Amino acid sequence: MVDSYHIVPLCNKAIEILYEDEHLLLVNKPDLLLSVPGRAPENKDCLITRLQQQFPSASIVHRLDLDTSGIMVIPLSQAVHSHISRQFQQRKIHKEYTAIVYGLPKTNYGEINFPIKCDWENRPKQIVDYGRGKAAQTFYRVLERKPENKQSRVTLYPVTGRTHQLRLHLKAIKHPILGCDMYAHEEALGMAKRLMLHATRLEFEHPSTGEILQGYCPPEF
Repeated sequence: MVDSYHIVPLCNKAIEILYEDEHLLLVNKPDLLLSVPGRAPENKDCLITRLQQQFPSASIVHRLDLDTSGIMVIPLSQAVHSHISRQFQQRKIHKEYTAIVYGLPKTNYGEINFPIKCDWENRPKQIVDYGRGKAAQTFYRVLERKPENKQSRVTLYPVTGRTHQLRLHLKAIKHPILGCDMYAHEEALGMAKRLMLHATRLEFEHPSTGEILQGYCPPEF
């Protein structure tokens, strides 16, 4: 989520189409590209406006943050949009992210449960709030630890889809995502030139065939 009036840097990277049929697309959104247009005239360039030039019926059913790259599903009809939207609402869509985080988590597997709410005085930032926050759940698995660099590669499995959930959850366990300009401390922010977070995998029921469609998109980092 990005401040609607924030001027977004121009993204010259192309959108990679990973899968295409008459019903939907799977695409790789580059980092520094909005999912939908911002309010500022300078922020009209985004994933969906680019795709609609080739696929006029394309629509957005979920989003990735400006700084996050990776796989997204794009419906090509209202019926498909409604079907996939229900799957998201019912938490039937399996999502995986790859991240590089600060520090060395002690356990190879873990679960993070911190309720999240908007920090209204510092929007679009979110905060952990046990009284008024919405339930948020993330599982993680450590893939690699690099003690010499004080960083680790992890796979993240969000169950819920709260705004900035992965960024805030990793900060809350003291392993912020490298390059995160909202939640990482200065050292972790300076260890990467971009947010080291990438949507790697989506698995869901194809609205037409009923079969499980598995989309995979490895990160560049």
